[in-house]
Amino acid sequence: MAELPAAVNSAGLAARLALLRRRYVPLIKTLQTGLLLTTGLAGFGSARSPILHWQELLAMGASLFLAISGSTALNMWYDRDIDARMPRTASRPLPAGLITPRQALLFGITLSALGVGWALLLSPLYAGLVFAGLFIDVMIYTVWLKRRSAWSIVWGGVAGGMPILAGRSLALGAIDWLGLLLSLSVLLWIPTHILTFALRHIEEYRTAGVPTFPAVYGVRVTRLVIVASSLLAALAIAVAALGIGLTGGYLRILALLSAGLLALALGSLKQPSERANFRLFKFASLYMLGSMLLIFLGGF
Repeated sequence: MAELPAAVNSAGLAARLALLRRRYVPLIKTLQTGLLLTTGLAGFGSARSPILHWQELLAMGASLFLAISGSTALNMWYDRDIDARMPRTASRPLPAGLITPRQALLFGITLSALGVGWALLLSPLYAGLVFAGLFIDVMIYTVWLKRRSAWSIVWGGVAGGMPILAGRSLALGAIDWLGLLLSLSVLLWIPTHILTFALRHIEEYRTAGVPTFPAVYGVRVTRLVIVASSLLAALAIAVAALGIGLTGGYLRILALLSAGLLALALGSLKQPSERANFRLFKFASLYMLGSMLLIFLGGF
């Protein structure tokens, strides 16, 4: 009989943890955060052997995870009214009422402060870049521009390029041209990722009052921008890979990934369809993840 209270307590604890997970984990958008974190790890691995500096790598990864998660939570706190108007996002914790705005704001601020504070312990330069990414993402992209201009994605791309620049700068102790090029490659990739998503959900964004490229400039222009974005991102990553010193099999795999991205982008332009657009959206994320893993593994 003594085991019964312990079992009840364990079940209660599991239920509470499940509730906390349901309330807070969606606030950090784990897939998006994971992809951005991977770029930061790749930036570090491009300049310093991950296996020889694993402790610094882990500390960098943890601080970057906290900062990215914090900025994402703050964005969701600010955009809770938009999310409530779109069926795709109406079930998120804030519009669904699973968590209060005050709780979400405190959660986002806490994660952000912990991430930037930890980064500062590692390097002032690294911390400055991490904070810059957080500030641009939250204050410039989300608060200032997202509801005003379709060009807000440019600043979203600048913020998205900060983790890889921060990772490489921490490893080097300085900002170099390869770090800037890697950051630029992420910025150039962002339109492929964001605009394919905007094409898929154009009516939802219109209902929510968020200006998007398809709504402002038309679907044809948007598809042309996606093709140009894919081409320029692939070229930037290829030049950066050569500058880092990737050779042999790494370059061949990167070439295959780039060819797949360009083929899908051109295909969605030549024969546009919801299916072609969705394939490109999915592959764009796989392309970036694969490219970053190749750059990271090249540092071993």
